[in-house]
Amino acid sequence: MEEEKSQSKMDHSPNNFSIAVDYDHKATEFRPFSLSSPHMRAFHLAWLSLFSCFFSTFAIPPLLEVIRKDLNLTQTDIGTAGIASFIGSIFSRLAMGPACDVFGPRVASATLSLLTAPVVLSTSLISSAKSFILVRFLIGFSLANFVASQFWMSSMFSGCTVGLANGFAAGWANVGSGVTQLVMPLVYTLFTTSFNIPSFISWRIAFIFPAIFQAATAILVLVYGQDLPDGNYKRKITNNQSENFCSVLFKGLKNYRGWILGLTYGFCFGVELTTDNIIAAYFYDRFHVNIEMAGGIAASFGLANCVSRPLGGIISDKMGKRFGMRGRLWSLWAVQTVAGLMCVLLGRVNTVWASVLVMACFSLFVQAASGLTFGIVPFVSKRSLGVISGMTGSGGTLGAVITQLLLFSGSTKFSTQTSISIMGLMMIVFTLPITLVYFPKWGGMFYGPSNIDEDDENYHLLY
Repeated sequence: MEEEKSQSKMDHSPNNFSIAVDYDHKATEFRPFSLSSPHMRAFHLAWLSLFSCFFSTFAIPPLLEVIRKDLNLTQTDIGTAGIASFIGSIFSRLAMGPACDVFGPRVASATLSLLTAPVVLSTSLISSAKSFILVRFLIGFSLANFVASQFWMSSMFSGCTVGLANGFAAGWANVGSGVTQLVMPLVYTLFTTSFNIPSFISWRIAFIFPAIFQAATAILVLVYGQDLPDGNYKRKITNNQSENFCSVLFKGLKNYRGWILGLTYGFCFGVELTTDNIIAAYFYDRFHVNIEMAGGIAASFGLANCVSRPLGGIISDKMGKRFGMRGRLWSLWAVQTVAGLMCVLLGRVNTVWASVLVMACFSLFVQAASGLTFGIVPFVSKRSLGVISGMTGSGGTLGAVITQLLLFSGSTKFSTQTSISIMGLMMIVFTLPITLVYFPKWGGMFYGPSNIDEDDENYHLLY
């Protein structure tokens, strides 16, 4: 075994890579505009594939006013469908973590995208409220690719850059939720005005585009992707791993840090998902803007991910370098708390442009908090990284289900603006448990490390 390990290191020396790497051949620098293989190519494939999934999942909300009239949907139907899309994502994200641990992120991601692409296409065939809810539930499964994306980045990039890589990959991918808010109304309008196609046909044709896009990116991942710096993931597990699937799963589930990060993520990314679902209709109904303008305003919320989530990753790495784990934890708490305050304010302002301004500030902080969360995840467990990533990722969609169900399901007695403010208060409260996260080797928010002499490898394997 030692000879095999030495041979592996000799065959794949750092000199074979066009980017600086550590002993495990993980990249120690991040070049977002490079296509060098395997690190940066994996980065671009990961974010593009996840981008297509966000595009598909949120292709319905910007056309909701048209679909609602055509299918005679009630507000309760729409709220239930939004909840259903997130429920689907919860189960798939929980499963995606262990799937990545066993099969690798490349195969797991591409398989899910190829399985859900036909569901996106079937949106053009729905004819009732029940089929609308079912399609949204099944499309939600595609968001599990987020777990594969973050797992892939954690497998390719070293601890000094993993927060940055995770932030950029997820941030650029999440822009898909904003781009679709712009593109889908434009595609719909193109068919109705330029080709004089009836409205009830135009919105159905529009869903051909996200389905093809998602399938195409999945094929790119399979053909050009590589799981790890040294090659095929399955081969590496076969040679070097002796633990079975259940052992990996249970060790991850017993780690309380994963549960707390899942809760925290539920009220940053979960709130972001809920906002993506309701923000276009909110501006359309409350301020009576047209569907194109509502889509444009909503798009700006998602498009902010291009900068804000990577910024969270940058902050996490910078604070980690200067203050250690304490810096990462304090940064997450502070940024998410400010995001909660911005969310409270968003529900209180009464003019369209003031709302747009507050929404922009809110998007910056809530998305940065998501990046900060996944700046901590890779340090929780090396052995059960996929499980921890799945727990955290599914916590994000569970948070979306909770906020959607309690505040925006159509049965609540609160107005939408009041519900938005309450959602902000929930963010502030459910960020507090992050103060309980503690690593014996690195410490926590209030206490220093208690076992600084423990070997890094053993530490990651034990916790």
